[in-house]
Amino acid sequence: MTPSSAPPPASPGAQQSPGLLRRLTARGRGEAHRVSSPLELFFDLCFVVAIAQAGAQLVHTGAAGHVADGILNYAMVFFAIWWAWMNFSWFASAYDNDDALYRVVTLVQIAGVLVLAAGVAPAFERHDYLVVWLGYAIMRLAMATQWLRAAGSADGAERTTALRYAGGVSLCLVGWLGLVLLPEPARPWVFLVMAVAELCVPVYAEKDHGTSWHAHHIAERYGLFTIIVLGETIAAATVAVKSAVDEHDALGELLPTAAGGLLIVFSAWWIYFVVPIHGHLRSNTQAFLWGYGHYLIFASAAAIGAGLEVSVEQTVGKTRISTLSASAAVTLPTALYLLTVWALHSRHFKSGIRQQLVLPVTALLVICCTFLGEWAVLATGLVSAASVATGATLTARRTSRARRSGAGVPAA
Repeated sequence: MTPSSAPPPASPGAQQSPGLLRRLTARGRGEAHRVSSPLELFFDLCFVVAIAQAGAQLVHTGAAGHVADGILNYAMVFFAIWWAWMNFSWFASAYDNDDALYRVVTLVQIAGVLVLAAGVAPAFERHDYLVVWLGYAIMRLAMATQWLRAAGSADGAERTTALRYAGGVSLCLVGWLGLVLLPEPARPWVFLVMAVAELCVPVYAEKDHGTSWHAHHIAERYGLFTIIVLGETIAAATVAVKSAVDEHDALGELLPTAAGGLLIVFSAWWIYFVVPIHGHLRSNTQAFLWGYGHYLIFASAAAIGAGLEVSVEQTVGKTRISTLSASAAVTLPTALYLLTVWALHSRHFKSGIRQQLVLPVTALLVICCTFLGEWAVLATGLVSAASVATGATLTARRTSRARRSGAGVPAA
């Protein structure tokens, strides 16, 4: 992806050439009917394994009362997962030629995320990041290989961009060794420095030439991953409720949490997909910020599921935390999700102060729900659902007025 303002010229799709190996050339931004491939969907599903592991460990550390430590480890592990996924997605949007070598290298990246997933528990429990680093190394070296392939098929500024990506990815991988080799007190600072360095690689690589990502394809990729993460949230919460009912016969006590959690996830889906965001991605700079901002959307969406699990365990007495802390485990990531979706999506399609305030006010009310004790999750779900109803009503009224006046109205 690119922060530059001049897109590269469209080039013929590389998939037109026959054979097992094809030149890895840039695809055109104007391709019609560009959709996610089966390989990309498989890639996303395998990444969710790592997200599920990170969420499960966040539940365990939170339930044990180690909230700050759990959040820090979750942020670090989730960054590795998200950043590897995002880099692949933008590269694939620009260069996917679907030949045999491209598929094999992508499968290697999938193997890497599975190795990373195996290292999530040691990272949380013993602050041992060796297996996480190994999994990340597999993914990033495979990504560097793809960029070198692209450089071999390009020339001029495009070749320079690909080589900068390959070099930047490799150098950052060396820097992440600090999480393995340096003393534990230094590791949060290593994470901060290296996260900034990783985020700067695309800025530097594409300062002279932008990759030819496809707006509709990128919007679909992010949307599908959001659906998968929300699905994982529902699955985690369902398993938690089932286990609690089986072990403690506490269905009556858990119904408010289950109902509230379902309303939260349903509302989260509705709010994300109510606007056609691909139209907003015509600007390269906007797309750059939009793609980075999804770290908070994905991380908060997954954390909602972990929070629901914590709330269930607290209800049946399996945690060492208070009701207030268990409620905050749900309300805070929900509020963060609402605010980031508003900042990245909704505000660009809202008109008037009332429409603009719906999600920020909802986020504030959700935070207030934290103090409602055992009813906090249900109240959060009801507030979230009310925000959907309010937004739909305001949009319907505005559309009706526009029709009466004969003017058009954008989606809201």
